[in-house]
Amino acid sequence: MIIHEDKINQIFSTAKPDKEEVDSILAKSIRSLERLSLKEVATLLKVSDPELNQKIFDTALKIKELIYGNRIVFFAPLYISNYCNNNCLYCAFRQGNSISRKALNKSEILNETEALLKQGHKRVLLVAGESYHSQHGLDYILKAIDTIYNAKAGSHSIKRINVNIAPLEVAEFRKLKEKDIGTYQIFQETYHRATYKQVHLSGTKSNYDYRLEAIDRAFEAGFDDVGLGVLYGLADWKFETMALIEHIEHLESKFGIGPHTISVPRIEQATGAPYTENIPHKVSDSDFKKLVAVLRLAVPYTGIILSTRESPLIRRELLKLGISQISAGSRTNPGGYGKTDESIGEQFSLGDHRSLDEVVYDLLEMNFLPSFCTACYRLGRTGLDFMEYARPGDIRKKCEPNGLITFREYLNDFATLKTKESGEKKIQEWISDYDDPKVKNRINKYFRCIDAGQRDIFI
Repeated sequence: MIIHEDKINQIFSTAKPDKEEVDSILAKSIRSLERLSLKEVATLLKVSDPELNQKIFDTALKIKELIYGNRIVFFAPLYISNYCNNNCLYCAFRQGNSISRKALNKSEILNETEALLKQGHKRVLLVAGESYHSQHGLDYILKAIDTIYNAKAGSHSIKRINVNIAPLEVAEFRKLKEKDIGTYQIFQETYHRATYKQVHLSGTKSNYDYRLEAIDRAFEAGFDDVGLGVLYGLADWKFETMALIEHIEHLESKFGIGPHTISVPRIEQATGAPYTENIPHKVSDSDFKKLVAVLRLAVPYTGIILSTRESPLIRRELLKLGISQISAGSRTNPGGYGKTDESIGEQFSLGDHRSLDEVVYDLLEMNFLPSFCTACYRLGRTGLDFMEYARPGDIRKKCEPNGLITFREYLNDFATLKTKESGEKKIQEWISDYDDPKVKNRINKYFRCIDAGQRDIFI
């Protein structure tokens, strides 16, 4: 058994969030940059004192800056199909729901990818409804990956595909791994077994353990970068957060490594999805901020992803609490970017409808570096190799220069005049902060290469 509900409940019930204990945990976080224990996570989750909560928030931002600096990595979800054999009460794709269905063909996938490239995206998350029909199965996914990688928009192409699809068997995971994708991502949705049964009425997804063990099978097949996630709102958010940490403990104990990323979606309204009309364990904005900050402290070296489910306002606030990756300009229906057919059903409603450029500009106003870097995947800095850089905070020495280089490329090729002017000013400020003249000279050298027309530079 991976998740022990009685153990989680017992640890949580006995945790005592007094000031001395909380201060000790926060000091340890800054000092060691190591994962927190379940007991330490429970202690932080139980804090209600506003002053202590602010200390948690401040420490989360410090840790994010120590490990990742001020960069925020961009990606876009690319939905290729909304056919699904599961009946999940929180999802518009659920079987039997009367939305318009579509599985994009090769030409349409190419069109979608080109539309994303023209925005400036370099990294996509391939998403598909969990259909087990032969026409929408693994072979369809594998061919879609080839199509996405082969797409071009001028001198630009997608550099990394991450994948969020139905759980696979080990042999199938091996086939997926051969396609040179980045992260395999799957959400348990809820770790609370009784709730899981209540909201997953039928289909393969109704098997709690089969889904939970999918990450184990991915590791066994050779994956070293995986992504976990919880759909917050199905069960108590404190339990879900502790269960997520226990899942990570299991992976680290068995495979020596935990997730590369954690996603923190909250339930949003979805057509024909009963649970989105009256969310049983709705997570308030203040609790949402708390859980993000605690996750940053609990697994400091792991990327935390925030999607466009959330409003611009809450996204701005969460960026200050440890978020390191965001989507922008997103669509959650097949064909949404190239406008193949706007009647095709989307998975859920979006909270942030801004374009990529508008979000980039907003990040600059907050002094965050918009990054389109995929260097780690392409240089083999994945899995344990990545963690060797991330755990001591050395990864920022690689990521910040690459972030600057990819951002300069974005400014030259895609930015509006307003964003370009703001971005050029910020770049000069950030470069002036470097103490090492060799680093400054190297970055400026690459900038000259980009200005001369060279693309896809990374170190």
